[in-house]
Order: sequence, then C-alpha cells, then structure tokens
Amino acid sequence: MHYLHATISETLRLYPSVPVLPCYVLRFSLVLAVSPLQLQDAKICLSDDTLPDGFSVRKGDMVSYQPYAMGRMKFIWVDDAEEFRPERWLDEDGMFRRESPFKFTAFQAGPRICLGKEFAYRQMKIFSAVLVRCFVFKLSDENRTVTYRTMINLHVDGGLHVRTFQRCQT
Repeated sequence: MHYLHATISETLRLYPSVPVLPCYVLRFSLVLAVSPLQLQDAKICLSDDTLPDGFSVRKGDMVSYQPYAMGRMKFIWVDDAEEFRPERWLDEDGMFRRESPFKFTAFQAGPRICLGKEFAYRQMKIFSAVLVRCFVFKLSDENRTVTYRTMINLHVDGGLHVRTFQRCQT
C-alpha cells in the first residue's frame, strides 16, 4: 500500500485536480484579472512580510500559487521534477514519506488544508485496487499525445479514450 500511496501522490503532484488557483492580483492598485469566482481562494497578506525566496509582500497584497507549475519546479522537486517517479515518496525501507503540505500543495496547507484528504486517499486506493485487480486498461490510440485543458479543474482535452479488458479470473 505504500507504493500505491506514493503513486497517487506522484500523480497529484504532476496533475493536481485544481491546477491553477486563479487570482492574478499583484497589488490592490494593479489588478490584472479578477472576478468574484477568482477571489474565492485568494490569500491576502495581513501585514508586511518577506517570502522564503526574499520577495517582499505588503499588507493587503494578494498572493497566489500554481500547484501545476509548483509540481514541476526543479528547485522544489530536483532535476527530475517533470518525470513520473513514485519512488521519490518512499524512504530507503520502502515506507511512504510525507512531504510538507507547503511543498506538495494538492490538498492546500495550514489552517485551510483539505479536511477530506485522508478520505480522498482511501477512496483512490480502494478504487485503484479494485479496478487494477479486475481490468487491464489500454489507450484506444497509443500514438495520440494526451493534452490538458487547464480550467478550474484539470481536464484531458477531448477526453481520455481507453479500452478495458477483463482480467482472467482463475
């Protein structure tokens, strides 16, 4: 189950269900694109502060982060950041190793962390185990490049067409 948990985490790192938290405001005086829907998840600075990379933010600034981009940043996930490698989540004994929720942001972090995180993992593990045990999945067109449409949720452009084959029951 540790490898399955690592595989799900790696999938969510590279393909977070909410890839873009759409708030593009740098300062209240400079608004690039904002709508009431986009303000739902805005983070507003309560006092002047300096971020870990040295960038300073002022009281009232809105701060946004992009989980899709963060999951591919080499300075966060090292040189193989764009590779699907579930082993990055396992320690030397093969046990799952949690990352900081401020690094792995699929479920947010701090006081706003997703309350359903553990339930979501449990549900994904159950469905994965049942589906992989009973079926084999193959892309309908193995030569087609899968592309994504970034909206509020990450969508496969044109859908992901797969063929399913029942595994032999012996």
